Amino acid sequence: MTLPAAHPAPWPEAAPAALGFDAAKLAEAVAFAAAHETPWPHDLAGHIGRGAFEPPPDNEVLGPLWPRGAPGGLVTRHGVMVARWGDTREVSQTFSVAKSYLSLLTGLAFADGLIPDIDRPVRESVDDGGFDSAQNAPITWRHLLTNTSEWEGTLFGKADSIDRGRNLGVEGQGKKGQRALAAPGTHWEYNDVRVNRLSLALLRRFGRPLPEVFRERILAPIGGSADWRWDGYRTSWVELADGRRVQSVPGGTHWGGGISIHAEDQARIGLLALNRGAWGGQRILPESWFDLSTTPCALNPHYGFLWWLNSDGARYPAAGRDAFFASGAGGNLTWVEPSRGIVAVLRWTDPAAMGGIIARVIGAL
Repeated sequence: MTLPAAHPAPWPEAAPAALGFDAAKLAEAVAFAAAHETPWPHDLAGHIGRGAFEPPPDNEVLGPLWPRGAPGGLVTRHGVMVARWGDTREVSQTFSVAKSYLSLLTGLAFADGLIPDIDRPVRESVDDGGFDSAQNAPITWRHLLTNTSEWEGTLFGKADSIDRGRNLGVEGQGKKGQRALAAPGTHWEYNDVRVNRLSLALLRRFGRPLPEVFRERILAPIGGSADWRWDGYRTSWVELADGRRVQSVPGGTHWGGGISIHAEDQARIGLLALNRGAWGGQRILPESWFDLSTTPCALNPHYGFLWWLNSDGARYPAAGRDAFFASGAGGNLTWVEPSRGIVAVLRWTDPAAMGGIIARVIGAL
């Protein structure tokens, strides 16, 4: 496995044939990706503000939104880049890719002993009122990580009911109808308010802003750039136990904010996941965390700990069954496939074309 030198050094590259690819077929895959731009407009603030996710007033933007970049991406195998298109150092928002980064941060908290047992109730170590109700008291860290918490409440001005009953079948489509809450651990639902509740719980356990932890404990050790940012909401300032006021950050860009980052930094994070938490001779995350993170949730075989899985091949039939993905709205994907040594990043790509791109890359091997 080749690891890239620290940014801004160029990523190690090789001719596709040196890594087992048919150069012409890989070029066809890249051309196909470049030709399939996301249908989203460049004006993300206008797009979301006009109700891309849900109608007013639930769509109120609370965090910064930047114009999106042009489509781009890269393909690596065994750490060596074999293809790129567009500007791989263009920084823009990633939407729910940030959820998988929250999973990594939870792994750090677990390794540090800040979360001794992911199957214990969160309220045992986070006492901020968010887990006091009868509905929320039984919620465990595992429930939050697998989107099965059924947490009920309003956080930073957004109610969990906004995403209750959300339809993932059509990207960007809001709720398809309200439903009664189930007991924690008995219903799977993709709900951004609940993921943001996990982020706040992690902030409480670390006692410091999550972007600081992410920079010092994850991106710095793997040689990432300083070009990224993780923005919160104007409503997400909270007070820590020591009296400091800090900003909690969301696990996406549903209402603005979230992580803005470029494809090369995302590929580094993907390589860290491919290497199961190791970088060179350094252990950054426990290997066991990746066993947990890529084990299918009992209520959704396509989901682990805030990573999308391909365990039955249903998500992307051409990809390996061991593949897992950090996925964000608007056509943002990090594809990690351990058995083939692949880490690929796609930015602002038509979601409907993702499967075709993956099939073409695999077909080039």
